[in-house]
Amino acid sequence: MRARRIRHAVLAVAMAGGLLLTGCTAGGGDNRATADGKEKSRGSGAAPLPAPDAPGTGEAVRPERQREAAPPDYLSTFALDVDTASYGFARRTLAEGRLPDPSTVRPEEFVNSFRQDYPRPDGDGFSVSVDGARTGEGGWSLVRVGLATRGAAKEGERPPAALTFVIDVSGSMAGPGRLDLVKKSLGIMTDQLRPDDSIALVTFSDTAETVLPMTRIGDTGDGRSRVHEAIERMEPTQSTNLEAGVTTGYDTAVRGKKKGATNRVVLLSDALANTGETSADGILDRISDARREHGITLFGVGVGSDYGDALMERLADKGDGHTTYVSDEKEAREVFCEQLPAHIELRARDAKAQVAFDPATVERFRLIGYENREVADDDFRDDSVDGGEIGPGHTVTALYAVRTKPGADGHLATAGVRWLDPDTRAPHEESGRIEAADLDASLWRADSGLQLAAVAAYFADNLRSGPGGRHDGARHTAALPGTPSLGELAGRARALAAEGAPARELATAIDRAGELTGAAPTPEDPGGEHRGEVRPGERLAG
Repeated sequence: MRARRIRHAVLAVAMAGGLLLTGCTAGGGDNRATADGKEKSRGSGAAPLPAPDAPGTGEAVRPERQREAAPPDYLSTFALDVDTASYGFARRTLAEGRLPDPSTVRPEEFVNSFRQDYPRPDGDGFSVSVDGARTGEGGWSLVRVGLATRGAAKEGERPPAALTFVIDVSGSMAGPGRLDLVKKSLGIMTDQLRPDDSIALVTFSDTAETVLPMTRIGDTGDGRSRVHEAIERMEPTQSTNLEAGVTTGYDTAVRGKKKGATNRVVLLSDALANTGETSADGILDRISDARREHGITLFGVGVGSDYGDALMERLADKGDGHTTYVSDEKEAREVFCEQLPAHIELRARDAKAQVAFDPATVERFRLIGYENREVADDDFRDDSVDGGEIGPGHTVTALYAVRTKPGADGHLATAGVRWLDPDTRAPHEESGRIEAADLDASLWRADSGLQLAAVAAYFADNLRSGPGGRHDGARHTAALPGTPSLGELAGRARALAAEGAPARELATAIDRAGELTGAAPTPEDPGGEHRGEVRPGERLAG
């Protein structure tokens, strides 16, 4: 693995943004390349622009990766994403004896459910690491682009939080693992918040109500008690007017906004909207001013075996936030008692990645997932285009299937990430590169983190399979090159059990999928590698 870090700050913007809780909206990228250049990205076709002049110097800040700009067919640009809801919901569905709907399976969320051990930067922003390994199928490799932010500050150093919880109390939340889980989790979290933190509570069913205005926890215990009492009074009632809940939640958050604090709306719901406006765009159009003027982001927490995954994901995407899914008390405790209180700082705003593949060494490539996070190539340095909001201690992984040219030698690709400073909104960049020689190792003898990411990606790809190939919306396309069987994937995951409980849980989920599809089990030692076939000239899609 070879990583090169190049940082520059340009064009300081006068407006300073308030700190937000960690999150990620994104669009996504899936740009493909062929040797004859017939496949085009969704961008304008422009090569990456040179960096603008450094303030006060008159000299262009020009990272090395831009000196030989890649043709547009060899660029891949996407907004960063730290959502994990798709993987959590798939595990819940499999545990209940059902295969997940292919439309709810997003490979990047499977991959990013596993924390990677990338180097951390010293300050805000990112480190960039790029590595890869051969899949064993003619000329194909997996290339991993890894981004990481610095960890959270010590408890006493973070800014206070002003959190508005919007809680679904409709009839569909009456089942086990829904409102009962939400109430218990909120109670535990309330006991762990600091005296200078504040909470507001909004409930919704057919209508919405602010049951507790923004209330400071305080030193006396009175504020904490008021929060607990409001939580205990919540009971499931009627239909699901998600529009009313989100609108009232943002109104409450704006009224209770705390200067110098992290202001965020946290939506807890099964997202089964059936009253009022039921589309994400329609709902968020009503609160767009609050998002833009006040910088209040939306964090979606999904619950329930019947779950409106698409709506929640779209809400968080458009609301400059991110989503997760909880199915039991352990997961809820992690989200409410570890992630929310600890990740109050923001490391980067509007973060985007762009990978430039070298046409001299790369024949074809495919970004795995990120379909909903696509960004036009020439928007990489347009800081008015939304990217991902990323908090402390996060890792972001993007996997590419890359087919190298015969005898490829030298530069393979350069990965860059661009983001805005969370306070000044000044843009910064980092980059890292990889050489063709860095792909010499076999995938299943490579770094354990790369193997785990590969297993997760292959598993997601398998779950999206349909008759005649992968099913992705209206498209039917070939499986990932080098795709192992479910039995082999489970064996690979078990072999990585030393990486901790997440790898064991992944193996269990793959085993369950194998049982439901009738796939034959594989011994602990996976042995040989299954080779997925891609016919010469066949188009790969994400």
